[in-house]
Amino acid sequence: MIPVERSTHGVGACAKSSLARARLPPCSIAEKPVRPSAMSAPLAFLSLLIERLFGYPDALIKAVGHPVIWIGALISALDRALNGDTDTPGRRRAMGIAALIVIVGLPALAGWLLQSAFGLLPFGLFLTAVAAGTLLAQKSLHDHVAAVASALEHEGLAGGRREVAKIVGRDPEQLDEAGVARAAIESLSENFSDGVVAPAFWLAALGLAGGAAYKAANTADSMIGHRTARHAAFGWAAARFDDLINLPASRLTALLIVGAAALSRDADAGAAWRAMLRDAKKHRSPNAGWPEAAMAGALGLALAGPRAYQGVVVEDAVMGDGGRRDADAADIRKALRIFAIADALLIGATGLAAVAFLA
Repeated sequence: MIPVERSTHGVGACAKSSLARARLPPCSIAEKPVRPSAMSAPLAFLSLLIERLFGYPDALIKAVGHPVIWIGALISALDRALNGDTDTPGRRRAMGIAALIVIVGLPALAGWLLQSAFGLLPFGLFLTAVAAGTLLAQKSLHDHVAAVASALEHEGLAGGRREVAKIVGRDPEQLDEAGVARAAIESLSENFSDGVVAPAFWLAALGLAGGAAYKAANTADSMIGHRTARHAAFGWAAARFDDLINLPASRLTALLIVGAAALSRDADAGAAWRAMLRDAKKHRSPNAGWPEAAMAGALGLALAGPRAYQGVVVEDAVMGDGGRRDADAADIRKALRIFAIADALLIGATGLAAVAFLA
């Protein structure tokens, strides 16, 4: 789903070769248990693999919902309870800070309890990874963006507008075919950071608690972090906190896109690198510009710029110096190939980190 998402047994010296066993003391879980924090990198690696292969089935969403839906319900309830229409801006900001603590704290606590409980079970790491995979959006992101390309190819502008409206907040009726294609590519770039790299980063850093806390904060920003009359003060803390926790992942995402461009026959890694360094800081978001600029350079496109949201035109800098604004379905397909390679690089790097933690 795109928001518009341990066992300490049987690893370590016991799982190594006879050479490793000769160098290390005999493995005894009772004598030297593996700390849960040491399993965060393997958790992130497994969750990336599981979610990329299987995603989150629609039948499961219909049956029990999704963590983003549950978190969204909590945010909506706190918004209704704490954000009074007659409250002063100061009180709204204070209540927004209190709400953010609850929004982030409850999922973090739930994640810690779940990981601790699974850690007592056989295959606990795998069970925790299945739960953590619900916080990622590799498969759904690819499928949603690919649906825009398919709709443009087979149904034309009307189909493209219908599909892109599912993943972006801007007015689809204001978009021509090139605008639909650019919107899909921009969404792919930004959501690769927010929906894949960032949750994987916080899973690797802090385990399931960190991943759940990140997803809650990111969902809060998407729901109440906008500068509307109702949420300008109440959502201030959510917006600023989301900016902060996305700083490392947005830069890492851009580097992954540059690396993927270097491995792609029809992308320009040099242009991606130059666009990232030159244009990312010009974006109105401190984070979204990094992956968008890298993708724009890689594809030779000019992305971002002025965009309309609910009838209001939002001015923004153009990412990329390619100068070409007439993107099409073929450009979406190229962006998806870059995404696939970048995602593989992420999984590979996380796998290496997992091996290092278990060594």
